[in-house]
Order: sequence, then structure tokens, then C-alpha cells
Amino acid sequence: MADTAITVEGARKTYGDTPALDGLDLRVARGTVHGVLGPNGAGKTTLVRVLSTLLRPDAGRVEVAGHDVVRQAREVRFRIGLLGQHAALDEELGGHQNLEMFGRLHHLGARRARARAGELLARFDLADTGRKPVRAYSGGMRRRLDLAASLITEPEVLFLDEPTTGLDPRGRAEVWSSVRSLVGGGTTVLLTTQYLEEADQLADRIAVVDAGRVIADDTPDALKGAVGGDRIDVVLREAGQLGAAVALLPVTDVSVDPDRRLLSAPVTDRMAALTGVVRALEEAGIEAEDVALRRPTLDEVFLKLTGGSRTDRVERESA
Repeated sequence: MADTAITVEGARKTYGDTPALDGLDLRVARGTVHGVLGPNGAGKTTLVRVLSTLLRPDAGRVEVAGHDVVRQAREVRFRIGLLGQHAALDEELGGHQNLEMFGRLHHLGARRARARAGELLARFDLADTGRKPVRAYSGGMRRRLDLAASLITEPEVLFLDEPTTGLDPRGRAEVWSSVRSLVGGGTTVLLTTQYLEEADQLADRIAVVDAGRVIADDTPDALKGAVGGDRIDVVLREAGQLGAAVALLPVTDVSVDPDRRLLSAPVTDRMAALTGVVRALEEAGIEAEDVALRRPTLDEVFLKLTGGSRTDRVERESA
């Protein structure tokens, strides 16, 4: 389909007797960010390697930018960029030299490689650091330069495999801004990440992968809505008043966290519930440190759909 950048139907990949992809299906619309979440061993990295032609699927149909990743691997490689979990930069070279080197490796020619390096440094707000050795860059600057390197050939589809791992909040924010700019220019992004906030911030849709299959695929808001509606959270000043406060809430499904002095309950009418709880607490002489309405988080979606992190299962993958 013309509006689809990535199509995966029934993809399978097995390592020995262990399936990494077990009939996985996925569609990614052009010009969007599609997040992929899942516990360790779910198949996320295997999926990225198949899509980027680094691995051949054992079965199924996989197309990227309208080309089959097995039969037309060369055409696919001309149309994609890949940013892995670890920087692929020469620490002793400057930013401009690194990008120019990547351009030459992609057969752009000396003049075009130099021009493209300058364009990308300006695009990612690195023009003033072009001659500085990469070893002197901050973490966020390195990842922005790595992201620039993945765009040297102006790819239609960009794969970001945990692009902000190890970055501080400022560095992550810098990368997020760059990704938004790319998508605004028409690039399609497939994003795997261990930071659920990152997926929530960037992704138009999120696919949750577990045991080699997509078990949910929707917008972040729709996924949260499927877990449950709004909740009201009440933090009391005194833990000893938790029991009395529970009796005041107009619902029976109340969760209690004594260590945090927290009560949490589902509500339907947001503002009426908030007003009613605050009034009831005041009338009962129960002091609250905080009362807040919130929607379910992606953390709650992830835990409900996958049953936890499954750290006992390790994905076996090879390049």
C-alpha cells in the first residue's frame, strides 16, 4: 500500500529451538513514529535486524519502503537508516570528519559527502562543533551526531533501536527534538525503547511485542484506555488514617499502599469525584498531602499486557 512504509506478515525467525519471531504481524504508516515495546527476549531487536536486512527471516513476508527484505535487500538498504544502541563514531575525528567518512562509505563522492556533512551538522545544531573531536562531545551531542550519520543517504525509513540508552534527561530531550523534526519532514521512524515515557512522547502508535508476536497495537491513548479509565490518587499525611479514608471513597475497588500513604481508585466523573473526595476528607478531619486525577500510564499497560519484565528469558540473537 502506498501509505504503508513497513509491512510484516507472519514473520518467523528461530535460533535453534527458540523462536525469536513467531508469526509476527505489523504495519507502519508512512511519516509516523511507530514504537515497539516488549520485555527482554520479546523479539524487538530481531525484528529490527530483519527489517534492516541484517537477518533473513525464516518465513513470512517483510517489506520496507515497498521492497522485499530478502529478494530486494539492496534496494531496501538504499532506503533505510539504522541507529543502534551503541555509537558507531570515531572518537578522535571531529563531527564533520565522521559524517564525511560515512558519506564516502556510502559512495556519495567527496564533494557531495562534504556538503551532506555540513547540511546534517546544521540540521542537528552541531555546526559549531564540527571540528571538535567526538571524545569531547556530551552524551546528547554524540547521539545527535550518530543520528545524523544514520541519515547520510536521506533514508525514507529510519530504525532507532533504543536510541537514548544511557543518556541523561537533557540528552534524551535533545534526541527527541531531533526525531520530531525528522518525522515532520516526512521520515518514517520505527522506535524500540526501554523508556516507556519515550514511547509515550514520540510514538503515534505503539506495538507491544511478547514471545515473538504483536499482542497489542494502537495509539498510546487507546492502549491506556484499554487498561482502565481515570483514577484518583490520594496521599495522606498520616498512614494511620488510611482505613478511615478508604471508607469515604465512593467505590469498592480501592488499592492501598501503606508505605506511600497512598489510596488509588477508579472514577468515572473526573471533576465530581475530585470535588467529592476533597470535601469528604475535610469533613472527616483527614489531612491529605496530595489529591490528583490521572490516566493509566504506559507502565501499567506494559505490565498488564506482558505480565512483567520476564528477566529470566534472554533473547538469543546474532548479527
